[in-house]
Amino acid sequence: MGELTTAKRMMMIALLVVLWGISWPIYKVALEFTPPLLFAGLRTLLGGLLLGVILVPRWNRIRWKENWRVYAISGIFNVVLFYGLQTVGLMYVPSGLFSVLVYLQPVLVGIFAWMWLGEAMSRLKVIGLIIGFLGVAAVSVGGFSGHVAVAGVIIAIITAVSWALGTVYVKKVNQRVDSLWLVAFQCTLGGIVLTGAGTVTENWSDIVWNVPYVSGLIFGTVLGISLSWLLYFTLVNSGDASKVASYTFLVPVISVFVSSLVLGEAITAFLLIGLILIGLSIYLVNRRARVVRQA
Repeated sequence: MGELTTAKRMMMIALLVVLWGISWPIYKVALEFTPPLLFAGLRTLLGGLLLGVILVPRWNRIRWKENWRVYAISGIFNVVLFYGLQTVGLMYVPSGLFSVLVYLQPVLVGIFAWMWLGEAMSRLKVIGLIIGFLGVAAVSVGGFSGHVAVAGVIIAIITAVSWALGTVYVKKVNQRVDSLWLVAFQCTLGGIVLTGAGTVTENWSDIVWNVPYVSGLIFGTVLGISLSWLLYFTLVNSGDASKVASYTFLVPVISVFVSSLVLGEAITAFLLIGLILIGLSIYLVNRRARVVRQA
């Protein structure tokens, strides 16, 4: 995939972090009317199917025999484990702590991309990623209260690892597959697994088909899943994976801010502190510096 212009890249990053940021409060409202696994499964499955229908004219780029393993592996890491473990893990730890642990992902992407993709690494980038993680911790500090189970912490860390591995894997294989079909198949296959798991462990009759739920499902299908993953993988495949990942530190900031406006949740000084740290993080990660490359 070719390089993006700076202006187009920044517009795509801005749209991505806004979409992912507003997703959390939208899903929080919708989840009052649906079992969590079924909601995660339906929005990913429908998102994948929608994208597949749009991509029918490009059907010859699927190359199923050559690429089915790529589609399956991406679906496992980026959908089944990422969304499935989130759903389970939030039952064991406070949401703020879970968010902090999941957003180890940009730090892990930086490490994995250096190890396996040979991407540049510098002291500034390492410091920047750590500062970004601390910024997420500051933003999420209000959600630390409550019971913390070791199992929940482990699940949150595995969630971050799976997302990071999925990101680096897609970057690694991007020359082998059509990126649009990759998103369609990872969501469809992963959505089938999650919906199946929800069918076994939850009840379809518990879904309340009202405006908040249907609106959340439509948003998740079209914007939260299909468009967001297309933007994310386009950005990752066109540049430095760790630099793109650093911008996702902004997602919890937007989520907390939107939640305060829509759901009446409080804005604290920690949000401002976190925003400053995350801004510094993005600057350091994306600043040019003398680098070390993995041999």
